[in-house]
Amino acid sequence: MAKSGLLLVDKPAGFTSHDVVAKARKILGTRKVGHAGTLDPMATGLLVLGVESGTKLLTFIVGQDKTYEATIRLGAATHTDDAEGDVISTADPKLLAAVTDGEIMAAISKLTGSISQIPSSVSAIKVSGVRAYDLVRAGEAVELKAREVTVSRFELIGAIRRSTDSIELDVVIDCSSGTYIRALARDIGQALGVGGHLTKLRRTRVGNFLTEKASSLEDLNQESTIGLVEAAKEVLPSFELESRQVVEIRHGKRINGSIAEVTALTFSRELIAIAEPVEGSKIKSLVVFNEVNDD
Repeated sequence: MAKSGLLLVDKPAGFTSHDVVAKARKILGTRKVGHAGTLDPMATGLLVLGVESGTKLLTFIVGQDKTYEATIRLGAATHTDDAEGDVISTADPKLLAAVTDGEIMAAISKLTGSISQIPSSVSAIKVSGVRAYDLVRAGEAVELKAREVTVSRFELIGAIRRSTDSIELDVVIDCSSGTYIRALARDIGQALGVGGHLTKLRRTRVGNFLTEKASSLEDLNQESTIGLVEAAKEVLPSFELESRQVVEIRHGKRINGSIAEVTALTFSRELIAIAEPVEGSKIKSLVVFNEVNDD
């Protein structure tokens, strides 16, 4: 049986998230593998996988903040808001040349903080039960509703690169879950009146997990798995149970204890449950881990 826990994978370009899951299933010899947040085939970087009972942790990872490094190209818009899409408009070279560095920085500033963002039409959001990107590929027009997201950092990396038909920006972005980096590229282009799309995207962080700790697909093996206790403590605060409380929690009982938020309950070197506080200084389990955890 495969070791339960989390796998950090540095996804290469050209692979879907499902491709990575399928490869991990084959390497680890188990069907029970899932991921915490899709990366487009064009994108590279951190994909967090849950293995065996580690899949129960994915719910608590999906909503965590993320960091991306990206390249935005101004001067053309595409129907997918990235380089894989068809070009739907290009800017007049004179108009593009007139865009100043100050205007670019102002456009970035307006997309920093709490913003209302319309997701890219080529996204995994479902419309009447169908993924938006499937509708677009079928030739249908898709209009998605704006949503509130938070971009806590949106900074240039290095110099702005200019040519006769494009302006390229290398950026780093810290953002809340659900933020579409392609939409940020699109919106900067629209604000400047020249169009824009994404040409490179790399996810470098999900919560406390970093690409520096991730394995390549070639190096992926059983030893790459982070054990449940260590993984849970990277995702959530932890609370150490007494031996009698372990039985109570595993039988669905509420126990006495003081926690302020969703917390990992541990005993010795085992992850027992994920729990939440309830009234009267009680703790209620949300997810229970019944088997002995592998280290």
